[in-house]
Amino acid sequence: MLIENILPIIIRFVLGGAAVVAATIVARWFGGKVGGIFAAFPAVYLAAVLSLGIEYRGSALINVSQNISHGALVGMTADIFCAIAASYYIARNGWKKGLIQSLILWCIIAPALYLSWKMLTGGI
Repeated sequence: MLIENILPIIIRFVLGGAAVVAATIVARWFGGKVGGIFAAFPAVYLAAVLSLGIEYRGSALINVSQNISHGALVGMTADIFCAIAASYYIARNGWKKGLIQSLILWCIIAPALYLSWKMLTGGI
C-alpha cells in the first residue's frame, strides 16, 4: 500500500527532474532560446497524467485525467503570460525583480483564468 502511494510521487519527481536537466543541457548546447523551448516541456503534466493510472481505473481514471488536462490548459495559458511578462520585466528591472514580478502576475492570472473559465462553462 505504501508503494502505491509513493510511486506516483516518485514518477513526478523523476520526470520533472529529468526535464529540468534536459532543458539545461539543451540550453548549454544550443543556446537559451532552444533551451527555453525544452524548459516549457509539460513534464509535470505528463508525470501527473501517467501516475494517475496507478491510483485510478476505468471511468474514474478518464474523469480525473480530463480534469487535470483542463487545469493544465489554464496553467499553461498563464505560463504564456508569465513568459511574456518575464521577458519584459527582467529586461527592465533585472532578473531577480523581474522574475518575482512575472511570478506574481502568474499567481493573479492563473486563478482569474480558472474562475473565468468556470463561469463561462457554468461550473460555478
